[in-house]
Amino acid sequence: MPKRGKNYKAAVASYDKAALHEVPEAMKIAVETSKAKFDETIEVHIRLGVDGRHADQQVRGAIVLPHGTGKTKRVLVFAKGPKAQEAEAAGADYVGAEEMAQKIQTENWFDFDVVVATPDMMGVVGRLGKILGPKGLMPNPKSGTVTMDVEKALQEIKAGKVEYRLDKTNIIHTPIGKASFGPEKLTENFNALLEAVVKAKPAAAKGQYLKSVTVAATMGPGVKVNPALIQF
Repeated sequence: MPKRGKNYKAAVASYDKAALHEVPEAMKIAVETSKAKFDETIEVHIRLGVDGRHADQQVRGAIVLPHGTGKTKRVLVFAKGPKAQEAEAAGADYVGAEEMAQKIQTENWFDFDVVVATPDMMGVVGRLGKILGPKGLMPNPKSGTVTMDVEKALQEIKAGKVEYRLDKTNIIHTPIGKASFGPEKLTENFNALLEAVVKAKPAAAKGQYLKSVTVAATMGPGVKVNPALIQF
C-alpha cells in the first residue's frame, strides 16, 4: 500500500467512508476532499453485475456531458480528400492517413486523446489495433468515432463527449468534470452518465445491474453512492 499524505488522511476522517450517500451529497464530499494544488478531475467508478467476457454482456458507449469534462481533448482524424478538409475545418488537431499510422508505429507518437476515422480508413487504422487498443484509443462505431460525419464527431468530442466501457474487472471508469465545477454541475454530469449506462444494460444481464458506484477526486478518497437511489 502506498503511504498516504496528511491531506488524504484528513479527507478520509472528514466523512463516513463506509456510508452510502445520495448523489448530491457524494459530489459535495468529493469536491471538499479535493485538496491538491491543481484542479482535480472527479471520476466515477461503476461496478456492474455483468460478465464482460461474453459479447452479449458488453457495456460500451459514449455521451456528451451537459457541462463537459473541463479538459480540451486533442483529436486525430484519419481521413482523405474532402473528409480530411472537413476535419481540418471542424477543428481537428491532426488529420492524415497512412503517414499518421506510420508516425505512430515508428515514432511512438501519441500527442492525441481521441482517434476518429472514416469507415474507408479502417483498413489503415486496423493495423494499429495492438498499439491503440491497449490505450483505449481504437476508433469504434458504438462510440461514434468511426463515422462519415466527421464534423459532428469533432463537435461532440470538443463539447465534452466521454466514452464509457467495461474494463477486465467489469468496472467502468469515467471522468465527469473538475472539482472546480462544484457539486451541482458534477451531479448533472453524473446523472447524464448513469442514465446512459443504465439504458445500455444488456438484455442478458441478470440480477443487480449497478453493484457499486463510487466517486473520487484524482488524489482524493472514494465516496460511495447508494446505487438503490439511482433510477431512470
